[in-house]
Amino acid sequence: MSDRPLRLGFPVKVMGRPGLKSNDTRRWRQNPHLKTSLEYLDAIFDYLVQMGIDMYRMSSDLAPYATHPDMPQFHDMVAESDAELAALGRRARELDIRLSFHPSQFVLLNSPDPSLTAKSIWDLSSQAEMLDRMGMGPEGVLVTHVGGVYGDREESRARWIKGYEQCPDHVRRRLVLENDDIRFSAADVLWIHERCGVPLIFDYQHHWCLNPEGLALRPTLERILRSWPEGVRPKIHFSSPRTEMREIKRKVTEKEREAAKSASPRKGALTKGVVKPTSRIKTVLLPPVWTGHADFTNPFEFATFMREAEGLEFDVMLEAKTKDLSLLRLRTDLFRYAPDVASRFGAGPAGAAVLAEQMLDQGMEAEAVGDDDG
Repeated sequence: MSDRPLRLGFPVKVMGRPGLKSNDTRRWRQNPHLKTSLEYLDAIFDYLVQMGIDMYRMSSDLAPYATHPDMPQFHDMVAESDAELAALGRRARELDIRLSFHPSQFVLLNSPDPSLTAKSIWDLSSQAEMLDRMGMGPEGVLVTHVGGVYGDREESRARWIKGYEQCPDHVRRRLVLENDDIRFSAADVLWIHERCGVPLIFDYQHHWCLNPEGLALRPTLERILRSWPEGVRPKIHFSSPRTEMREIKRKVTEKEREAAKSASPRKGALTKGVVKPTSRIKTVLLPPVWTGHADFTNPFEFATFMREAEGLEFDVMLEAKTKDLSLLRLRTDLFRYAPDVASRFGAGPAGAAVLAEQMLDQGMEAEAVGDDDG
């Protein structure tokens, strides 16, 4: 095992520092460019260093319109940014920041439509090229899902392998496959790995949401970690499910208005507030959907998982809604509730006060690290 502590990372949007943009979001008429995105990314690196964060997922829109089929004026921007990519990649290596991409849900290697598969390969090629020009090592990966079921799960799994085999070498060197929460389980991606060798990402929450085969967590995690090449540290995804009531806006029906007039409300979903005879919209309160990501990471759930994974080596991408704020809060929580887990991420007791101060700098009131009566 490596002597390097495990990393915690977060995806794309920085929430703890106002004004930090993750990519050039200007519309095509304003000629957005990858070079502008890289300037934004350089500023994000400054923030990561200040906060002691050494793992980050870059925006899949880093190179705007670079693969838009109807806008050839943008197709050369990755090559045009070679010097800037090389310089920023050199800085990332010096800072030991692990970078990755997670292409959008529209990137589908198992589509029955060959033109969509070809466009997806183009998208992957562009992002792999950026990592190559940055000089990032094999830990710089592209994370993707199997895709759609299209009425036949087995055929869709097999078709993903065909799409993977069509990818150019520089894509296959970086592509990794993740289990998802509603279509393809850990067993499915392991089946694919056994047939084409693609490394796998273990997603903790997805595994709880979709595991019809009943695979046990620790053995499954071990199998997925072994799918990575020797000498390359795997990474996993971790998130906690949302637990709060959902507030959904719905139109008020005529029957509900009539019921409101007679003061005899209809049975059904719990509503927030009173539905009046003049109401057009109501707020319905519904229980959570467990596939949704929570705003923050539950430290007790995370510590329990990490103790289950004792002795295994991997970096962790946190997929909470509050991004870097969740990461900072989790680190301080681990100091208090699970110092044994905190130490695996290189966080000794001396760093507790520093992290608590960082939390306060972000406008988040962290609980004191130590005894309740201290």
